[in-house]
Amino acid sequence: MSSARKSFTVDGDFRMHRAGHLESPTLAYETWGELNAAKDNAILLFSGLSPSAHAASSELDMSPGWWEDMIGSGLPIDTDNYYLICVNSLGSCFGSTGPASIDPQTGERYRLKFPVLTLEDVAEAAFLVVNHLGVKCLHTVIGCSMGGMSGLAYCLRHPDTVRRYVSISSAARALPFSIAVRSLQREMIRSDPKWMKGNYEPGDPPITGQRLARKLGMITYRSAEEWALRFGRERSTDHARIEDQFVAEFSVESYLENRANKFSGAFDPNCYLYLSHASDLFDLAEYGGSLAAGFKRLKLDKTLVVGVRTDILFPIQQQRELAEGFATVCSDTRLAELDCIRGHDSFLVDMDAFRPEICEFFESCCD
Repeated sequence: MSSARKSFTVDGDFRMHRAGHLESPTLAYETWGELNAAKDNAILLFSGLSPSAHAASSELDMSPGWWEDMIGSGLPIDTDNYYLICVNSLGSCFGSTGPASIDPQTGERYRLKFPVLTLEDVAEAAFLVVNHLGVKCLHTVIGCSMGGMSGLAYCLRHPDTVRRYVSISSAARALPFSIAVRSLQREMIRSDPKWMKGNYEPGDPPITGQRLARKLGMITYRSAEEWALRFGRERSTDHARIEDQFVAEFSVESYLENRANKFSGAFDPNCYLYLSHASDLFDLAEYGGSLAAGFKRLKLDKTLVVGVRTDILFPIQQQRELAEGFATVCSDTRLAELDCIRGHDSFLVDMDAFRPEICEFFESCCD
């Protein structure tokens, strides 16, 4: 089966937001649907930290994507009507240039010689892909989790090229709690002896550090309410076969172990460090000195903010803050507060709650 992933190589240097540059970086992306004659039906989708550009299946790649139930014919992001673009974040390890890529100047992996990465860089890289595809003005930008901040950076840097914006479980900037969590995750990876200051061999990464970081992440991605209903105090069936009495006695422990094992080794640790750090760096208030000044730089006709009341990583008060800020510059702003119990991950796993909100948004665009 051929891959749906396409790539675009930047012609010349790509200047980074903080400092430094990349020489002709490659940007991976996928598309669904067709661009219409007027070129005004394009939607740009930004993912969270770890997904690739494969948001949904297609004829070229039938494997399920990370937002499979949201994208396609007759679905909320209807590919019969819209041309969807999803770009793998700059700095990631799924086709776009990142710390795991080869530096053309040295012939070796960038590793920690990769410049400081920001979500502004992620946004600017996506802007180059959009232009490469012949789109001058986007119908809508959608951003999920970290991607919501990347999408906001896109709208700030190119306000005349975006008409509508959908923010899903994201924020105008990271709060101390989420910064603290990500800082500890990065320390777990860097404390693994195999990390070797980023110079590990690709086939022998710091798996233990990654596993611990992923477990901590999963604790913040879900909610205590869900786990009380899902696991209770149920014991693990594997515990009797484990010699260490302190490991995996409860089902929730086994769940975390399984999730961590699936992630570890599948995502490059250095790429994770860079993207995690970039999530902490973004702050809308840097655009003019305050959040209010930052919002004033936007030129949006319509916005939707969707949040979940059990989300502790991007809590509901941050969704209200976003909606209130958008409303100061965009009269057609709506906030949807959902009662999902699966916390931050709800936008990935609770489609019954999210589909109606996205459907209503796009249906109202046609009114």
